[in-house]
Amino acid sequence: MENAQLITLSRQMSLRNQMDLVANNMANLTTTGYKTQRMVFEEVLMPLAEATEFMQGDKNLSYVQDYGAGLNLLQGSVRLTGNDFDVAIDGDGWFAVQNEDGTEAYTRNGAFHIAPTGQMTTADGRPILTDGGPISFTTEDGKVDIAEDGTIVSELGIRGKLRVVDFDNPEDLKALGENLYTHEEPLPAENPRVIQGALEQSNVRGVIEVAHMVRITRAYETVSKLMADTDDLRKQAIQTLGRLEA
Repeated sequence: MENAQLITLSRQMSLRNQMDLVANNMANLTTTGYKTQRMVFEEVLMPLAEATEFMQGDKNLSYVQDYGAGLNLLQGSVRLTGNDFDVAIDGDGWFAVQNEDGTEAYTRNGAFHIAPTGQMTTADGRPILTDGGPISFTTEDGKVDIAEDGTIVSELGIRGKLRVVDFDNPEDLKALGENLYTHEEPLPAENPRVIQGALEQSNVRGVIEVAHMVRITRAYETVSKLMADTDDLRKQAIQTLGRLEA
C-alpha cells in the first residue's frame, strides 16, 4: 500500500507541475512571439527489494516523472503594427539579443525599442544583435528601414544586418524567462524572411489550453480519490490486525 501511495503521489506531483505550465501558457496568450510549452513525461521503473519467498517474484514499480518542457514551434499569426521597430520573422529563425554577461539569448519577440542612448533593445533593455554586434542610431539616421533579409538601412546608408539564427535541434532550446531562450549551437538562419512593421503573435490557443486544464483537473481528482481509498484500506488493515492480536 505504501508503494501504491508513492506511485500516485508521483503522478499527482507531475499533474500539478503540468497545470502550472498550462497556466503559464494562458498567462502568455497575448505575449508577442511566445511559444506554447508542453510538459514532457517519462516512466521511471524502480525494482522492489529482492524477495524470493513468493512464486511470482517481485515486479518493478512504475513511477511518473516530468523532466522538462518542450516547445510548440508552430508559427504564430503576424499582426501589422506600422511601427518601424516592430519586426516579425515569417518562418524559421530567432532574433539574437545580448545578455548582461555578454552571452547571447534568442527570442521571437520583435517588439524592439530605441533606448535613450540610441541603442536598439528589447523591451527590458537587452541590446539587439546584428552581424556587427549591438546597433545604435542617432538623429542623423532619420527613417530606418529593415529589409526582408534583415539588412538595416537608414539615411546614412546600410547600418548592419539583424542577426537571425536557427538551430538543427530547436527542441534543445532552454527557456531563460522573459520570452528568451538559450542554445549551445546557433547557426545563421538560411534565407530568413523578416517583416518590418509587424509582430508575431503568441501561438497559444486558449480553447486548447482550457481543455488541457479540464483534463488535468479530472486526472488530479481521480488520483486524489485513489490515494484516499488506499489510505482507508491501510487503516482498515491496521484495525483488523489490531483486533486479531488482542
